[in-house]
Amino acid sequence: MELTDYAQLLIAIPVWFLASIGYYLLFNKAGEDGWKGFVPILNYLTHLKIIGRPWWWIFYLFIPIINVFVFAGMLIELLRSFGKSKIYEQFLIVAVGTFYMLYLGLAKKVQYVGKATELPKEQKSTSKEWAEAIVFAVVAATFIRWLFLEAFTIPTPSMEKSLLVGDFLFVSKFHYGARTPATPIQVPLTHQKIWLTDRITSDGVSSYVDWIQLPQYRLPGFTSVKKNDVVVFNYPPEFEHPVDLKTNYIKRCVATPGDILKITETQVMVNDQPLDNPPKMQFKYYLLTEERINERVFERYDVTDYRQWQGYYTVDTTPEVASELEALPFIREVRLMTTESAEQGIYPDFQAFPWNRDAYGPIQIPGKGWTITLNEENVKKYGSVIRDYEWNDDVEIREGKLFMGGQEIQEYTFKQNYYFMMGDNRHNSEDSRFWGFVPEDHIVGKAFFIWLSLDPNGTFLGKIRWSRFFNLIR
Repeated sequence: MELTDYAQLLIAIPVWFLASIGYYLLFNKAGEDGWKGFVPILNYLTHLKIIGRPWWWIFYLFIPIINVFVFAGMLIELLRSFGKSKIYEQFLIVAVGTFYMLYLGLAKKVQYVGKATELPKEQKSTSKEWAEAIVFAVVAATFIRWLFLEAFTIPTPSMEKSLLVGDFLFVSKFHYGARTPATPIQVPLTHQKIWLTDRITSDGVSSYVDWIQLPQYRLPGFTSVKKNDVVVFNYPPEFEHPVDLKTNYIKRCVATPGDILKITETQVMVNDQPLDNPPKMQFKYYLLTEERINERVFERYDVTDYRQWQGYYTVDTTPEVASELEALPFIREVRLMTTESAEQGIYPDFQAFPWNRDAYGPIQIPGKGWTITLNEENVKKYGSVIRDYEWNDDVEIREGKLFMGGQEIQEYTFKQNYYFMMGDNRHNSEDSRFWGFVPEDHIVGKAFFIWLSLDPNGTFLGKIRWSRFFNLIR
């Protein structure tokens, strides 16, 4: 068992114990045996009984996504069963259910008034009911989106075939710990623009104002970013938006703070050891052939990105499929497309470091507390990181030297951790090889599971990729 597993237990056990005590106290008030609150499954069955819902609702709690909303509804009905129904009370029990249940159980004035389904409904105007429902839904959804889970969709093929264009996935905020908002004044449930306003103006209407910026902190999480995690993060070089509102990217972490990364003939090496390759990693290949290849051939081998040229095709596919294609009688040769010379636009400086996407490094990933000497080489490698992501004021890079407040700095100690991210579609991914490290304060969360997948090129009946539903992301 890893240290992070123990950390999860240290958090989960006290939370479970406090929730069980809350159930114990509330069950006693409702005339049920309090000990049932400590028995898994039985505690939820008893909960359903005292709010007046059928026992088979228990099965909803085992269905991903649905279980979150069903349990939130069960908590709200538990409130009503104990005479509580105000909006702020509903928010509290959804947001901090364990502690609010303890309060209800310990408060002498709070008593069981009956099954929520059998209680007379409070007389409210239709407009008031709708207003309260909308406010509660927005507040609850905003809270869940910030603290627990957020929905994303895959718009580009940089992670194929691990993640496909049209995959809808949930990203866990609680794995690495949610970030406190840096931009507090924003339209709820938006990111950079207000929905549909791009139809009014070409740039859309901004959903936030940035004249108030708060210091950003990260709440405790269950684990830290590890190699081979699929991570959602804010695109670092996008400086026109605040950190928490930069465009979201998704890539795989291939190196963590302190690691020395090198890419040799497309193989990622970390600390001189080959990193385990993703099982569905793709590269670009030449298919040399004299014939036109029927589209059904590409469909059979699940090749979705291909182009025809004079005497050859280029395709993005896995090494295994490339071998199968090479065995076809009408294909003369399948050759991996590799870059041999220095590649313009490569990080940190293709003139000083003649690297490319297939032959890169070595370079060490900065970590919190790591001190470096700012010689010319290190200024080229890390100067932009110190200037752009370390919350330093008045930083300049001139003639291979770094100046802070007008004074040349000879050495520097990093204030936060950094990560190196790459797409699984290695020849069709804009990633850390081109724009550098991902700072820890840009990390959004861990890609968790796919809840829906739609093929943008599929026909009406074949639009949904049923086999991808509820797949865990690895």
